[in-house]
Amino acid sequence: MKKVMVVFGTRPEAIKMAPLIKELQIRKNLEPVVCVTGQHKEMLDQVLNTFSIKPDYDLKVMTKNQTLFDITTKILNGMKNILEEVKPDLVLVHGDTSTAFSAALACFYLHIPVGHVEAGLRTYDAESPYPEEFNRQAVSIVSKYHFAPTEVSRLNLIKEGKNPDTVFVTGNTVIDAMMTTVSDHYTHPDLEWTKESRLILITAHRRENIGRPMENIFKAVRRIVEAFDDVKVIYPVHMNPLVQEIAQRTLDGEERIRLIEPLNVVDFHNFMARAYLILTDSGGIQEEAPSLGKPVLVMREHTERPEGVEAGTSILTGTEEENIYRQCSKLLSDLTVYSTVSERSNPFGDGYASKRICDIINAEI
Repeated sequence: MKKVMVVFGTRPEAIKMAPLIKELQIRKNLEPVVCVTGQHKEMLDQVLNTFSIKPDYDLKVMTKNQTLFDITTKILNGMKNILEEVKPDLVLVHGDTSTAFSAALACFYLHIPVGHVEAGLRTYDAESPYPEEFNRQAVSIVSKYHFAPTEVSRLNLIKEGKNPDTVFVTGNTVIDAMMTTVSDHYTHPDLEWTKESRLILITAHRRENIGRPMENIFKAVRRIVEAFDDVKVIYPVHMNPLVQEIAQRTLDGEERIRLIEPLNVVDFHNFMARAYLILTDSGGIQEEAPSLGKPVLVMREHTERPEGVEAGTSILTGTEEENIYRQCSKLLSDLTVYSTVSERSNPFGDGYASKRICDIINAEI
């Protein structure tokens, strides 16, 4: 029996690791050990409850006004004791968070093999997204196994000198998660409010967008609402106080824009399924929305998921108000353009990534 420790700490990581944990649990020769860092708290707990996952270890690192220094040092020190106690045969980390970086570094110091789920995403700009681009490149350096979601990600890793025999294209586990969360029978009071309207769903939270870029995003949204009287907007506002302040200042008071509390994963996936289009600066939503046939405007200067842009499921707008307004208006005004984007196939996966990863682990360790 091989011990496979799964380490994560944020809501997006939890969503993407949950189906992998479930798959590990049904493998007879693999023993999963779940460790959460608590980099997020309430949002992380929501996902754990949704997927009925009970952590074996919880570092509980989250504190008010925490910095990257706080997160990194607490996780690094906390993981040392846990890793020495459990002695896992493999540690799986996900993506590009400070949790992934710190846990992978702890494993490197203790000579424990690391498997990197969602490996190989790149912008090659260390400031965008920040600090995620550095984190994922650093995790790749110390990883023994690289589970790349797409061929583009695999090629990034090969170009960086990774051994091709350690790089595997698996698809993205977030598509696996969505297979269990979206329901035709789902209802919600805020969705009832949007009936007879076209719903634009927004997420905005990236560190590099806080300030003028985020103000530009929200100004463009107000212009869209003013220009299209059949549009309603829902924005689950991120818990970051800086994001909340900008949202309240620039969006509050418009009767067809509703600012709501963050949604749990089931709610959010079902809101996406009922949206007309989605505006986001998130990474994961670029992967999720195409499975639902929803066009995505990516409000960032760079994306580490160029497959969506190349496939035509996503449009990279940047953060200038005029360009966001223009691209959004085009999708709302031209049904042919909208249909072209919404009918593209999802390049990020087919719902079997977790099974592939576990098959590889079985064969490799």
